[in-house]
This record gives sequence, structure tokens and C-alpha cells, in this order.
Amino acid sequence: MSDLPFEKPPIRSLFAQDARTKKRNRAEARFRVYGLAAVCIGILALVMLLLSILSNGLSSFRQTHVSFPIELTAERVDPEGNRNPGEMARVTTFGYLPLLAEAFEAHLDAEGIETEMDIRELAAMLSEEAPAQVRAMVLANPNLVGTTLEANILVGGRIDGFFKGRVTMESAERDRNVTPAQLELAQILAERGDLGTSFNWSFITAPDASGQRPEAAGLGVAIIGSFYMMIVVLALALPIGVAASIYLEEFAPKNRLTDLIEVNISNLAAVPSIVFGILGLAVFINFMEFNQSSPLVGGLVLTLMTLPTIIIATRASLRAVPPSIRSAALGLGASKMQSIFHHVLPLAAPGILTGTIIGLAQALGETAPLLLIGMVAFVREYPDFVSVHSNAFPLMGDGATALPVQVYSWTQRSDPAFVERASGAIIVLLVFLIFMNALAVMLRRRFERRW
Repeated sequence: MSDLPFEKPPIRSLFAQDARTKKRNRAEARFRVYGLAAVCIGILALVMLLLSILSNGLSSFRQTHVSFPIELTAERVDPEGNRNPGEMARVTTFGYLPLLAEAFEAHLDAEGIETEMDIRELAAMLSEEAPAQVRAMVLANPNLVGTTLEANILVGGRIDGFFKGRVTMESAERDRNVTPAQLELAQILAERGDLGTSFNWSFITAPDASGQRPEAAGLGVAIIGSFYMMIVVLALALPIGVAASIYLEEFAPKNRLTDLIEVNISNLAAVPSIVFGILGLAVFINFMEFNQSSPLVGGLVLTLMTLPTIIIATRASLRAVPPSIRSAALGLGASKMQSIFHHVLPLAAPGILTGTIIGLAQALGETAPLLLIGMVAFVREYPDFVSVHSNAFPLMGDGATALPVQVYSWTQRSDPAFVERASGAIIVLLVFLIFMNALAVMLRRRFERRW
């Protein structure tokens, strides 16, 4: 027998942590801290991005106008005296420009506001869009001829920027487009109530403007162009995507060909969007000879890009329906097509709608493929909604743009006021995307069924 004393193993409590347990718990605690830090950094980055966009873009929803009476004498705006809009249209905006400048100068004299600026400097305070604005009013209502119009006139971009904090007296001394004297006069008019800033509805409804008139630029035509393309995408991608998904999931045999198709669909969902733009340029424009930059071509390109997303979402929704639904329908005498269209498809509808809306939201924010097919046209007037073959840009016409392309276009212009406009357009685009994603969540929760 051994003479060594017998040692009993130490008694350990289940509530006492050993060294390995403490090490594992510390590692878990560190992982939680890392995860929380990553979430906080992501939220902070998102908040900083939104604050940057909002701080730069919210001012685009406000616009500065100046009010003064304009005497619309017949000799200046209707030389023929017939009150015929066709004849009055011969007076161009160049004929209205001196009329506005003289009326502005007369208003300052009537109010007793002394200034050393000549009439050209006073006219430079007004937007180059102002003569066209007054001309459109007169042509729309010829009865204004011979009356005195009390109109709110757009001021220039630098004057507008002064009241938004973008332009200062110091920067005006180095800017050839505005002078400190003009800013001082604008401040006097604002104190008297003749000049003020109000909500800018025209930013949502007006078409684009030239690079010299940022204060008149709007998103109206870009919103219409995006709407046309979304109609094309919805009309093509939804039925084609759902039909392809039903066939692949319910009818297609499982062989190498269908496996190859499924793999390619998954790969297409990860292809960069610019590749679809190259495909659209080669097929729809160069080969099929559709009009460049037409909403139809843009919609077709975005349809190709959206189809994989819709097919994958639809197949996942169909796969989520329990097989017992199919078996029960077949057991009651329904054909396979009846079981799918009468039972499976309605139950999968929430997921299909969600995938479709998310695909549309993704397509709405795409820029690269639209740039490749030339959808960067400068559209100054609203399109003709009736004629499908008009060049003003309905579906088959040319010369269209879209919201993300409009943002890109404005960021390429030299006037700093277009940076404000671009940020405002991003806000509008984000509102549309948030609305579409919220609609997808709402529809899913409304029609989703628990099994």
C-alpha cells in the first residue's frame, strides 16, 4: 500500500465560477461591447449624414421674393393692341426685362429709398427668370394688359443666398455677381416688408433652369420622368418576375438547366447596376434603335436590374407557404394550377408585394445605368402627356431625366446655389424611398400570416 496521504478533490459550488468560466464571460462581455459600439458608430454616421443633408438642403424649400408694382402698359407688352396671346408672345423676355427694371427703380423712388446703383445693378438683383415669370402671367391672362400688377418676383441667387446665410458681405466683396450695396438694399427692403422668404412650392413643381438661374430650378420634370420609369418597371417586372418565380418554384423540373438558371438569377442580383446600363445601351439603343434618354429605355434597363430581386423575393415567399396547403388543395380535387393560383399565391402575396416595392425603391435611386443611356437631358418645359410620340418626352420620346440624375446634374454645375438644390433633391428622394419601404413593411404586417 502507498504511504501517501489521500487527498480529497476540492468541493466546488455550481454558483462559483472557475477561471475558464470567468474568461468566457469576459470574452462575451467584450463582444457585447464591440457590437454595441458598432451599432452606435453606425447610428452616429447615419445621423451625421442626415444632418449634413438636411442642413444643406432644407433651405431649398424656401425662396426669397420681392414685391413691387409693375405697370403693364399696352405699348410694351401688347404693341398690336388686340389682346391676342399669339401676337403678345412675340414680345420676348428681353422686352420684359427693362419693364421690370424700370418698375423696380420707380418703386424705390416712390418709397423714398435712396441708392447710388444704376438701373443695370438694380436689374441684376432680380432673377433672370423674373421676366419669363411675368410674361407667362400676361400670356395666361391678357386682361392684365393696361393694369398694374402687384407681383412677387424671384430675386437672384446671390440675394437669396444672403438671406439663407450662404452669402455674406465679406464674400460679396470678392464676388463679381453681387455687390455689398445690393445686399444692403435687399436688407432695407426686407425690413420694410417688400422682400421676404416663403415656402418654395416651385422647387417641387417647376422644371429645371439654366446654370445662371439656380433660384428657378425645380424637380417637377425629374419627378415626372421617375414616375414614367416606375410605371414601366411595375408593368414589366412584376408580371414577368412573378411568372418566372412560379414556374421555377412549382412547375420546373429539378435538373442541371434549372440549377444553372437559379445560380445566374442569384448572380444577376449582385451585378453592379452600371453593367445593366451598358446592356441597355447596346441592346435597346444601338441594336433596337430606341430613342436615347427616353423613359421607356430607362424603364427597360431598370426592369432588367429589378427582375432578379423580385424573382428571389417571390420564390422565397412561395417556399414559405406550408406544403400542407398544396396537399390539401390537391386532395380536395383542385388541379395543380388551381392550388397555386387560388391558395398558394394569395398566401405568398405579402412577400411578393414587399419584394416588388423594395425592388422599385432600389430602381428609383439608381443613377449609373441612366447616365449610360443618356438620361441627362436638360428639359426646360413640361412634357406633353397626351402624345406618346412627342419629343417633349413621354415614353417613346427623347429628352428625359430622373430624380437621381437631376441630383448628379446639379452637383456638376458651378453656382454654389445648386449644391443647396442638390441636397434638397436628395431629401425629396429620401422621402420617396422611406415612404416606399414603410409601405412594404405595412403591407407585410397587414397581410402576413403566422403558421
